[in-house]
Amino acid sequence: MSQPAGGAVQGVGATRSGLSASRKAYDRGLRALVWLCAGLTCALLLFLIGYIFYRGVPNLSWEFLTTQESLLKGTMGILPAICNTLYVIGVTLVIALPLGVGAAVYLTEYATNYRLVAGIEFATETLSGIPSILYALVGYLAFSKTLGLGYSLLAASLTLAMMNLPTIIRTTQESLKTVPQGYREGALGLGSGKWHMIRTIVLPGSIDGIVTGCILAVGRIVGESAVLLYVGGMDSTMNSFFASWDKFAHSSGATLTVQLYVFAKERAMMDPAFAVAVVLLGLTFLINLCAKLAGKKLRQK
Repeated sequence: MSQPAGGAVQGVGATRSGLSASRKAYDRGLRALVWLCAGLTCALLLFLIGYIFYRGVPNLSWEFLTTQESLLKGTMGILPAICNTLYVIGVTLVIALPLGVGAAVYLTEYATNYRLVAGIEFATETLSGIPSILYALVGYLAFSKTLGLGYSLLAASLTLAMMNLPTIIRTTQESLKTVPQGYREGALGLGSGKWHMIRTIVLPGSIDGIVTGCILAVGRIVGESAVLLYVGGMDSTMNSFFASWDKFAHSSGATLTVQLYVFAKERAMMDPAFAVAVVLLGLTFLINLCAKLAGKKLRQK
């Protein structure tokens, strides 16, 4: 068995050494082009992150992170924006993740009308590419006006949940399809029920896709501005979300993205804007890291 393998390796080496000069030059040129593209991408990413940290870190302080903006006290804190951002992320994921994963499980494991499945898949792919300002308009009409939520973070969270549903559905669905069919047949052959098979075999095997959908959703939530400007409001005072249902449902305010826009565009204050950008990067990295660790724990179980 070792002789054919050695012969195959020698054959590959002979084939490579037997390339013409023009083919070798073409191969080296494409390889250099690929490395150049990868290097430029990494360099651009490092430059952006480095420049944001270079401009933003010197303007960070404990007072900036733990106070709210006040002319009387002379403070320019972003604590309300941090709390509003965490509120929007939490409410959006609580709504969008169960609905998205449940829809993907139904489409992959239960649905038998393949034309309907194909139509829904096409619709989700189309909805993933719709500009966020259209979602903002629909959210304003559906949640702010029809449901009477007004300019509130809850209305913004519902709109963001609607906007992120297609991404979560598609990523979860593609991950579910990667689980080998033999695993399903083996579980059913051993007497497992349909839902028990999905819960113990299919979902743990597709946890990577679910985590990926969660990370993509968080990135879009944190970076979104059109929906939050149009539906969520721009208040910079501290909200008491859990004081009552009225406070939870009707509190409005600016998230970190909106606060960055206010500092940079409306006030031309670039130093605090870069400080907010550093906080946004750190918050996104922390949430993505927690999602990865949670996925690893679930995969081990």
